[in-house]
Amino acid sequence: MKRNYKIILPIFLLIGLFTYKTFAQTDVQKDKEILRLINEILPKAHYEPTNINDAFSEEVHANFIEALDPSKRFFLKEDIKLFSNYKTKLDDEIKSQNIDFYHIAVSKFKQRLKETEYFYKDILNKPFDFSIDECVSIDYDSAVYFKKKKDRLDYWRKQLKLYTLNRLYDKLEDEKDKKKDSVQYVKKSIVVLEKESREAVVEQMEDYYDRMNELTDEDWFPIYINTITAAFDPHTTYFSPKMKSKFDINMSGKLEGIGARLQKKGDYTKIVAIISGGPAWRAGELEVGDLILKVAQGNGEAVDIVGMRLDDAIELIKGKKGTEVQLTLKRIDGSKKVISITRDVVELEETFAKSSIVNFNDKKYGVLNLPGFYIDFNKRNARNSTTDIKHEIEEFNKENVAGLIFDLRQNGGGSLKTAIEIAGLFIEKGPIVQVKYKGEKPRIDKDTDKKIQWDKPLVILVSEISASASEIFAAAMQDYKRAIIIGSKQTFGKGTVQNVLGLNRFSNYPENIGALKMTVQKFYRINGGSTQLKGVSSDVVIPSRYAYMEIGERDEDNPLGWDKINPADYQTLDYYSNFDTVVSQASERIKDNSQFNLIDQSAKWLKQSQDDVKVYLKLEDYKNDLKKHENERKKFEALKDYKNDLVFNSPTYELALTAKDSILAKKREVWHTNLSKDAYIEEALKIVSQLKKKN
Repeated sequence: MKRNYKIILPIFLLIGLFTYKTFAQTDVQKDKEILRLINEILPKAHYEPTNINDAFSEEVHANFIEALDPSKRFFLKEDIKLFSNYKTKLDDEIKSQNIDFYHIAVSKFKQRLKETEYFYKDILNKPFDFSIDECVSIDYDSAVYFKKKKDRLDYWRKQLKLYTLNRLYDKLEDEKDKKKDSVQYVKKSIVVLEKESREAVVEQMEDYYDRMNELTDEDWFPIYINTITAAFDPHTTYFSPKMKSKFDINMSGKLEGIGARLQKKGDYTKIVAIISGGPAWRAGELEVGDLILKVAQGNGEAVDIVGMRLDDAIELIKGKKGTEVQLTLKRIDGSKKVISITRDVVELEETFAKSSIVNFNDKKYGVLNLPGFYIDFNKRNARNSTTDIKHEIEEFNKENVAGLIFDLRQNGGGSLKTAIEIAGLFIEKGPIVQVKYKGEKPRIDKDTDKKIQWDKPLVILVSEISASASEIFAAAMQDYKRAIIIGSKQTFGKGTVQNVLGLNRFSNYPENIGALKMTVQKFYRINGGSTQLKGVSSDVVIPSRYAYMEIGERDEDNPLGWDKINPADYQTLDYYSNFDTVVSQASERIKDNSQFNLIDQSAKWLKQSQDDVKVYLKLEDYKNDLKKHENERKKFEALKDYKNDLVFNSPTYELALTAKDSILAKKREVWHTNLSKDAYIEEALKIVSQLKKKN
């Protein structure tokens, strides 16, 4: 059963979950040692260290309170007044390894938490009246702390009512479906369904408090430390020993699960990347920006993960190869959908470069897809993106391909070394990127091989997700004017590099105390501009689904700023005779393209849906609001029906492989089908076919 509708879940759970155990002396000693190391290392080694002063103190103070109570449902105004005594003192506490504020805030939070545990069952013990005109806002950033407990209690009542209403609506729709399937079926009354919904909410809350009481100091102390590291930049992070172990597993590439990268966004678990070749990628239903609301093992009972710590959510989502997981999603368009994914190991073959050839205007053109810049430094003869791209280009040359489209839309980065090497395949020689440590002159990394592997027209496709090393490659090709960059208004904008340091290297503490991931370098284009925040701006901007969404470095909290250094010594290539003309004509053509205009309208509607923070608690109004949203969504269903009527095929060398390998053949068939529905690829073909290389 597939049902899409607007749904907004209340946020019951928190990023930080706290236990009621007293602070053990060993925990205090360890915490102080971690704080000492953070204070010593970050100001000295961070690329752009922040002064640990009163302003810094105020930022950490506000962020920690928000981390404890992001929905402003627990603390009262009197608590905030108590905490304000430490507003400008945390810099001094950090420098002296004092954690008084931390203990006071945690203790007060546990007190307020216990109060809510007493009254939530009383609220849910009585039926809700869904005929009353009542609304609730889920704009927690604009919410205020309550002065009186009775006002906080009413706030909880509305949130619990909303959560019950969400479940009640689901049950009412299920009853309709059951009646359609069998005329003999006797539908349950709304009274029964309302009671079942409240009982389900009680179970969820009980699970929440059970999980909370199982957590230890190692689960919640990092929250305080990470409000300190986050004041430097969003990529500088403290890892507890447990988190460091999981980080190492992810970095090793041994990924078994659904094949998606997850991030905590407020109280939600958000999809930030789909790993090419993974189960989620193959299923094709999960999308960057989706929020996971519930997780069920196969056909088992779904567990609400809203507000659950990311660690715990991942444990529910991942699993052994061959097992099924059902995810209840809040899509980026605001609709709700349940999808099923069979867990698997990410197939390395699909994380590698792949190519296709298409006939367009009586000439052959190549499409090169690179999901990431990969290399294995531990295996001498392992595949890497440089040798794979070079091989694909050689095959294109053998088949007299006239132009190349390099697709980086899903490329989140990877090896800088291979990005530099691949850039060198398209130019004779010269600088590719500038890399700078704090206080040092930039290092200029160059292509020194005079051989040009591909000397024909080149177009590079990018998106808001293209990041890091992919931005370096695209920026170099743009600065040399070797390629036309087309796609989103700008790429992701991550122009920093992080290193991971084990803290025990700097301490005699007898136990493992974790690690620090810290920003130590910054990337700069050869024209001197940083890729930080601004990313790479497309020469030809094409409307995208994510155009108005909060996706990119600029939408992170406290990112490092953009700046500029001296340009490297390079010369723009006078490669094409009609570069500016092709760019101008493409931009005009896109303005009149009905598919791209519809995409832009859809993107604006998505943003509008996200900004809708008013939720009705009257059942009829709730239903009407969902129906209105669904009708608006249907206006954009035509986007899925688009076809460019182009036929894509594997290069000749791969035909022998697909003839022997039915699985590979099926993968290529799926990819080629998707390319034949891709308006961006079609526009890229128009552009690359018009580019004229100078003699």
